[in-house]
Amino acid sequence: MNRLLIIGHQFPEPLSSAAGWRMLQIIQMLQEMNFEIHFACAAKQGEFAYDLSSKGVIVEEVQMNDSRFDDYIKELNPKVVLFDRFMVEEQFGWRVETQCPNALRILDTEDLHFLRQARATAVKAGRSLSEVDLRSELAKREIASIYRSDLSLIISSAEMDVLQASFDIKSEILHYLPFLTDKSMSLKSRNFEERKHFVSIGNFLHEPNWDAVQQLKYHIWPMIRKKLPKAELHVFGAYPSEKVLQLMDESNGFIIKGRAEDAREVIAKARVLLAPIRFGAGLKGKLFEAMLCGTPSVTTDLGAEGLQNGLAWNGHVANDNDAFAAAAIQLYSNKESWEHAQSKSKDLLDQFALAQYHTDFKSRIEDTMNNLLHHRNANFIGGMLRHHAHRSTEFMSRWIEEKNRVKTGE
Repeated sequence: MNRLLIIGHQFPEPLSSAAGWRMLQIIQMLQEMNFEIHFACAAKQGEFAYDLSSKGVIVEEVQMNDSRFDDYIKELNPKVVLFDRFMVEEQFGWRVETQCPNALRILDTEDLHFLRQARATAVKAGRSLSEVDLRSELAKREIASIYRSDLSLIISSAEMDVLQASFDIKSEILHYLPFLTDKSMSLKSRNFEERKHFVSIGNFLHEPNWDAVQQLKYHIWPMIRKKLPKAELHVFGAYPSEKVLQLMDESNGFIIKGRAEDAREVIAKARVLLAPIRFGAGLKGKLFEAMLCGTPSVTTDLGAEGLQNGLAWNGHVANDNDAFAAAAIQLYSNKESWEHAQSKSKDLLDQFALAQYHTDFKSRIEDTMNNLLHHRNANFIGGMLRHHAHRSTEFMSRWIEEKNRVKTGE
């Protein structure tokens, strides 16, 4: 059995973020390809970290800027190494290439960090996104990481467009892999009468989620509450800070609930999910889960990006606060409109059926592994970047390691 090493940015928390359950989806597909999965991570395991060993994954805690990783990966000798986000590739990519030059190197971007940053910059400046926003220092780092990798997993069709249209990155080093679904994931949907209240959900450490909650609190919810004085908005999210908790206003139905033990259960009980997302990237897990739960939603064009793809939305898409609130009120109050919206979930989910994507993913990995030398020769920019960037990263890492060694007196 071939070994595959995932170097994690953090230990996955599938009940705290979409990134966590996406990582579990990837692990499951890789195991079905008969890889023996190893997971190494320099971060501490959080309170809500998933027990990877229960899935047969072999877990190893490693350190950054530590040459002991070289011995570890050389002995492991994986056939494939998957980097969880570009920062991990920056830190460990040169070590992987030095010790295991023939290992296929895959980057899972999760979402394009530079795109999220560029959109946040534009929103905070009160203007439209520009090409100048996209061409940031962060973009240079992240795109360099994409080039240095043999294959990069891109979660959104919109991100594929950005990489190819704005940066002319060839499809040969990109692979589209969105959230995936199968019949076992869908819950038995509650009907209109069995549900009540609105829900908002999202990890509060993720800036787009925190911004969306503020939009609801100060701009959208007052308009909804005025028309629906008995309705409540239940705001769920992992890692709520004091500034989040201070938004609690029970008298006006704005209720901070904190972390949900089961995100899909709380979404399934709500009548409508609200996600006024103004910036971000990738796919929005909360909206995907709302489809799985048969819960209509109101969001923005950016929230629906990569999920709608020309189909009818299971609710409403509105970018103006007044229109957003009006759509939420109408959807919540009108049973016929609500049921019509709920019926659209199936068509949206059918785009992401696991079987087809799994087959394509397996073929892409096998083909690239079998033609790795030719694949790398065709990616000259990647080879050039590895030659120069990895050397500078290596020297910095070795300098930090030596500094730490002297400091601790080892």
